[in-house]
Amino acid sequence: MSNRTTVPKSAWPKPARRLMAGLGALALGLLATAGAAQAEAVLVTADHMVDVLSGKVVDRPAVLIVDGRIAAVGIQGAVTAPADARTVALPGLTLLPGLIDMHTHLTIQPTWNGYESLGVSTADKAIAGVANARLTLMAGFTAVRNVGADGFTDVALRNAIDSGLVPGPRMKVSGPLLGATGGHCDENLLPADYGRVGEGVADGPWAMVQKVRWVKKFGADLVKVCATGGVLSKGDSPGAQQLTQEELDAIAKEAHALGMRVAAHAHGTDGIKASIRAGIDTIEHASLIDDEGIEMAKKRGTWLGMDIYDDDYILAEGAKAGMLPESLEKERKIGRVQRENFAKAVKAGVKMIFSTDAGVYPHGDNGKQFAKMVQWGMTPLEAIRTATRNAAEAMGTTQDIGAVAVGRYGDLVAVKGDPLADVTLLEHIPVVIKGGEVVKDQR
Repeated sequence: MSNRTTVPKSAWPKPARRLMAGLGALALGLLATAGAAQAEAVLVTADHMVDVLSGKVVDRPAVLIVDGRIAAVGIQGAVTAPADARTVALPGLTLLPGLIDMHTHLTIQPTWNGYESLGVSTADKAIAGVANARLTLMAGFTAVRNVGADGFTDVALRNAIDSGLVPGPRMKVSGPLLGATGGHCDENLLPADYGRVGEGVADGPWAMVQKVRWVKKFGADLVKVCATGGVLSKGDSPGAQQLTQEELDAIAKEAHALGMRVAAHAHGTDGIKASIRAGIDTIEHASLIDDEGIEMAKKRGTWLGMDIYDDDYILAEGAKAGMLPESLEKERKIGRVQRENFAKAVKAGVKMIFSTDAGVYPHGDNGKQFAKMVQWGMTPLEAIRTATRNAAEAMGTTQDIGAVAVGRYGDLVAVKGDPLADVTLLEHIPVVIKGGEVVKDQR
């Protein structure tokens, strides 16, 4: 028997009672946290699955996702799930990895063109990014690379998604575009009186190095440069090289030293080849690439991201969306050529990624490019791989995304039918799963 005397809590001094109440609340909170920290398991089953690594279709697949990452992949009945695992059964559907778009502008709207864009604030862009991120995720793109956003709005969007504040895909972001004075990445719509200059504008190798360090400082994952002129910019030619070889060399060297990859906007032949020589990782658009450029890209392992769906949208809707007449004329000159060069690059065996330039066309329509890729020379499997296996490799994220494989995030999409027979199924995806969570189910 204990000789200790128990003092009723009512007799305790008020400070002591408050302290004990606080400790009790803390203990309850820790218990709740401990419960939440227990592994959450989800078992996803379907009729079929496209294995993008092997190129084969798996029947009756089962994918076990634990704490957001894939713990096991196999056949139904052969994958053992914890007793408390949630089951997501998708009968009649075919699973694929979550899709990846390597060239998006989530903080841009397709109607913000020409002089209309002058009335758009940084706040407008940030808010648009929230809406467009959700649209992109609902379209089945569970990861994107955002290559160009004013005011580091894409950094803020990425962070908001990662924290769970807003829904959206996993993002790798570049922040502001880097380019030359008067080039595609500068602000050329107003006269000199206004003194308007693009955030990432610099001239000379050392100035460009400083800009690389600047975007890194404020949260960019990668660097996006404008090596040539563009279609939707005023007063320049898409084919004209705008950064020197020395500038491109300096950008690539500094970015790689900082652990960042580099994407180059490059329509023109000379700018494409200068970017490849500099060791830039991905060439965006690559519209006017020639046979030598194709051979260089193949030899050096440079990825090409050719946005061959855009031509349809720009020529059909560009005038209504406020695009400048000179931009429409530029597109008429290079759109068909870009598609023909895409076919040449595919035939030559150049490494390709899925890059759409989302924001030029309405967000959420990313999947429309698959059919164009097949029309211009790819098999459906090759096209799907550009948006899964290839994209993850080019982005350096094969440990996380790009395939249904153990250790990677539980990012899945499901369609009704066989996407290897009809790739247009990827234009309307009914089921989207991100990290084991069903974020869309419209079966």
